[in-house]
Amino acid sequence: MNLFVNLHELVWFLINKHNVMKSFIKIYFILLFHIFFVVPAISMPSGIIPEGIILAFKAGNAAELAKHFNANVELVILENEDVYSKTQAEQILRNFFSNHHPVSFKIIFEGGKETSRYAIGSLATSSGNFRVYFLIKNQDGTPLIHQLRIEEEDEGNL
Repeated sequence: MNLFVNLHELVWFLINKHNVMKSFIKIYFILLFHIFFVVPAISMPSGIIPEGIILAFKAGNAAELAKHFNANVELVILENEDVYSKTQAEQILRNFFSNHHPVSFKIIFEGGKETSRYAIGSLATSSGNFRVYFLIKNQDGTPLIHQLRIEEEDEGNL
């Protein structure tokens, strides 16, 4: 009888040990899932266009917008199309805003990846509506505008 009790206890121990191991493995995989998928999703930038860019367009503030420029910017504004230095791009943008005073600006669409984002916006000004496109790339963890395009909005595609 003593052997049966010990054998019974051994089997019970092994079954419980097996359940404990299964539970441990489940917890381990749940933790791994959270470490690799949930935590990075929470801590990563959500990819939203920086608020400073949106506010600068709304205010027509070329100096504030230029703070978000890369050292060289591919710029297309009406007739001007080239790669400009940050200072040159700011001056061209200042000239644009002095001729076209912003009334409102809103982002219509944005997309991309963690390191590279783009946005399409609608800029309403005192002299007409414009479609705004820009490409932002992270450089040393800072989102900077690398390309900016402002075109007259086609009234048929509102």
